[in-house]
Amino acid sequence: MLRVGMLTSGGDCQALNATMRAIYKSVKHNAKEPVEIYGFIDGYKGLMYNNFKMLRGDDFASILTVGGTILGTSRTPFKDLDKPDEKGNDKVKLMKKTYKVLELDCLVVLGGNGSIKTANRLSEEGLNVIAMPKTIDNDLWGTDMTFGFQSAVDIATRCIDEIHTTASSHGRVFIVELMGHKTGWLPLNAGIAGGADIILLPEIPYDLDQVVKVVENKKTSNDGHFMIIVVAEGAMSKEDRKLSKKEYKERLSQYMYPSVSYKLAAEIEELTGREVRVTVPGHTQRGGAPDAYDRVFASRLGSEAGKLVCDGKYGYMVAYKNREIIKVPLKEVAGKLKLVQPDASIIEQARMLGISFGDEQE
Repeated sequence: MLRVGMLTSGGDCQALNATMRAIYKSVKHNAKEPVEIYGFIDGYKGLMYNNFKMLRGDDFASILTVGGTILGTSRTPFKDLDKPDEKGNDKVKLMKKTYKVLELDCLVVLGGNGSIKTANRLSEEGLNVIAMPKTIDNDLWGTDMTFGFQSAVDIATRCIDEIHTTASSHGRVFIVELMGHKTGWLPLNAGIAGGADIILLPEIPYDLDQVVKVVENKKTSNDGHFMIIVVAEGAMSKEDRKLSKKEYKERLSQYMYPSVSYKLAAEIEELTGREVRVTVPGHTQRGGAPDAYDRVFASRLGSEAGKLVCDGKYGYMVAYKNREIIKVPLKEVAGKLKLVQPDASIIEQARMLGISFGDEQE
């Protein structure tokens, strides 16, 4: 009997269900012995507290196109992993106990950066673990793409598309704030796809004077009656970038604005006299059904994960490199962020299209 545990951890996204479906189908079709699939409820919490359900074929029927996760998810911060739970229990020991009591042959973890770090920790503790790259931020080291990313880009792009008409009608400057706290892959791609004039990313600190200059220059151009600015939620000015983390958190706590986008909107209005509005699509970016790309991508990733399970190859994250599905050692990717490099070709190409990143190179 081959016993496989599976959980989804961290923020939800499109294609979690599609990936689990692919893992199940791949294992069932290729295993040389009977298979039992244990789905842990609400992420690592389910593994800690032995909260699971047996998953059968009916559970995976018709979920290829369904967003979210049939198992539920929650956040178990890696930084708190060694802190006892509310009852004083060791969290890692609880997870290992459940794994051993159920006599699992392996655990498949679908998660982002923090979840992958925990998966690697469990692997180091002696459990057989395979990780799957899930996040709309596309910020996992070792893979060119994560599932959920392309669907989120499509949603964010549609939001920008729909802002164009109201921005044009009123001749306004519109700021669209997209997810991306530490990395800017999502706003970068959606901004290019949506025809943004300015894209502000966490990796490229912006200069307010440069942003204002671009706004003023656009106003005098032939198509300058409206403007679209895409801002990552983690975008930061050059002045703020010079602060320590503690100093920056203190400054944020004193903000009279909900986020950097509203602060920027007020500053642009004051310095240019233009009407500025802010739109925040928020969690819609990771909601709804996966697009066609993510359905195919999730199926490919899940198929490879199933192969690793059947072959007994553990301690890897399934990844995508140079258009091929590969496996990379967990220890090589855990804890590393894939940042947008300011000198990346996609940034250079966006600049050639006239897109501003609010820095001194404008």
